[in-house]
Amino acid sequence: MAKNLGASGVLFTDRRDFYIDPQVVKELWTDVAPFTTVISNKETRQTNDPIFKMFEHRNPWVKQEFTINKATPGTVPNSDAGLGTLPVDTVVNLSDLGQSWVGLVVEIYSAANAAAGASKGIATITDVTGVNITLKSLKDATIVLADNDVCKVIGNAQGEGGYSPEAWADELEVVYNSTQIFKTPLEVTGTLLQAALRGESSELARLREMKNQEHKMQKEKAFLFGSRVGGTGMTGTDMADGGRTDGAGKLIRSTYGIISALEAYGAASGDDQSVFTASEAAYTYADFVDDMEKIFQYVPTSGVKRAFCGAGALGYWSKLMGSGNNLSGKSGWTVNLSDMKRDALGFNYKVLETPHGMLQLIPTPALRGNYNKHMLIVDEDNLFHSQYRAPMYQTNIKTDNGYDGVKDQYFSDEGVGVSLIESHNLIKITA
Repeated sequence: MAKNLGASGVLFTDRRDFYIDPQVVKELWTDVAPFTTVISNKETRQTNDPIFKMFEHRNPWVKQEFTINKATPGTVPNSDAGLGTLPVDTVVNLSDLGQSWVGLVVEIYSAANAAAGASKGIATITDVTGVNITLKSLKDATIVLADNDVCKVIGNAQGEGGYSPEAWADELEVVYNSTQIFKTPLEVTGTLLQAALRGESSELARLREMKNQEHKMQKEKAFLFGSRVGGTGMTGTDMADGGRTDGAGKLIRSTYGIISALEAYGAASGDDQSVFTASEAAYTYADFVDDMEKIFQYVPTSGVKRAFCGAGALGYWSKLMGSGNNLSGKSGWTVNLSDMKRDALGFNYKVLETPHGMLQLIPTPALRGNYNKHMLIVDEDNLFHSQYRAPMYQTNIKTDNGYDGVKDQYFSDEGVGVSLIESHNLIKITA
């Protein structure tokens, strides 16, 4: 009787070869850590200590202003008489009230018009006495003041033959972070090491590749989402060698990830807003233009900002290319999004054209789950990869008592340096 290829017996279990490519294994992830790849290739800094500091400075001339603090301040006359005894508060990017203020020219706005609206007039400070200033109108008109009027500095005007006003200067600020020890081990027995296998000819080689990607992904997530006991000093707190202890009582240092730093220290409103929320149901083209204006107010030297996107965020912008979406449906506008391209560093990206600049949208595997619709936009000039000890692949680290096997591990002591938090942005897309 003729035999067939049955579903049982030795013919089925041992003699038939079901493997098309017995030495080929497919993997889901090809490039697992584009954020780490970008910052490592942009700049890796060797640190002298696992805690590292960074200087940062915000130019004071970008925004210098103060507020009139008097219930009924009066009127600045249309004459050389001026109006004195005006106390001030809410001073922004100026020295303490003193003679350095003499000669400053200010444009005056009501509290309601401080962000947008017509000014009340232009005046100059001619005298500072104690805690009060004197204003003189520089227009052929009176200026009716009110409590909480905002005075924005627009220059200075000095008298002919006068003396130089008092000088003042600000100080550099310091922020900090830590590197973090990463260890990703792998292990096989001596018997398994010697075995001839299908799928992958060497189980040790397969584990090395898998654990290498795991090590990269864990670093990527730490650089994005990690937190640090003691913070980073971005709120002016003093540096601390913060951390918890492991089961043996040894200090655990961790790096503060950039998304966590934006959530903790970024502003959700105002001129320096860095954290944005875009509702799929209510987001409009006007919202898009206004948000991108703030995001591109600090343009990096490259002229293009990289945006690391979860699949949901990338999908959101892709949907806007079609009709029937909220933005195009209300305004007749559609997103200009390029086809998928391949960066020289080895990851895929699309380019989103905005009214204020170009965004390179990079699909980022670490942005999944709760971060699926998050989009991290970075200024690479204010971001770097820190390294306290060089990464290494440590081989055969378990040798006691004639151990019959091989245990290796990937080791690194690394972190991320983030400065000028307002130059980075986070967009959270909600339903």
